[in-house]
Amino acid sequence: MRKHSRGYTLVELAMTLVVIALIAGAASVALGTHRSGEYQKIRQKFIDGWARAYNTYYERTGVVVGDSLDAPTFAVNADADTVIADAFRAVADNDYTGVTPPPRLCQGTKNDIYNEPYADGGRAADASGNLRSFFRELGIRMPTGRAEGREDRYAYLDSNGNPQELQVCFQWNLPGTTWGAGNVMTIRGLTPDLARLLDQSIDGSVNAVAGDFREQGKTDGVAEWSFTNLSDESDPLATDESAQDEGRIKVLTAHWKMNQ
Repeated sequence: MRKHSRGYTLVELAMTLVVIALIAGAASVALGTHRSGEYQKIRQKFIDGWARAYNTYYERTGVVVGDSLDAPTFAVNADADTVIADAFRAVADNDYTGVTPPPRLCQGTKNDIYNEPYADGGRAADASGNLRSFFRELGIRMPTGRAEGREDRYAYLDSNGNPQELQVCFQWNLPGTTWGAGNVMTIRGLTPDLARLLDQSIDGSVNAVAGDFREQGKTDGVAEWSFTNLSDESDPLATDESAQDEGRIKVLTAHWKMNQ
């Protein structure tokens, strides 16, 4: 006798869809948990590691990194330029009018790849010195980073699975700089979700324009960290509002105000 084929019932189809949804949900939760764990690792082993190195340098020398040991100015890397250092020492009543900020201190000039502005919209001298050498001379332990000689870098994947790279530098910002005055750690290459996690763990709240951890260049007063996808990965400054979620996420820079 001929056997008649029977299709799936609505109940069977519904159950199949439920199972698929549960599997997808579990995978999404697992991915989110993994990403959160990676971000916590970045905070504890990389960002905090550089803050410890900075504070240890101050404890051992009595000056901030890159400052003069004999005639300190209390500004990061002021000793890199004698004219700038002398101008700092001549400042009275906290009036820095006409004073040029010291050059940003990175791990070599060639590594200062982001060409980012200071508070006045321009730039001080190019990044100078070698951040690594200051700590090595005193035997201060630095984070592992990407490798020996590249301790200032950290590679990770963003929420779309694209590779990103963090870079740490230190600099002094003019009074009145809305994203943090005084000595700061600059952290470049942050995705907005990583910036929010760091902000929460450092300040206890998420606010890109207040507290010790702020977004560089943000002047609109909006507390939320900026978010933009890129449709053209070859141009790190190009933005396109129609960019899809699978596009490369535009990274940003944060300034973490140091205690000294």
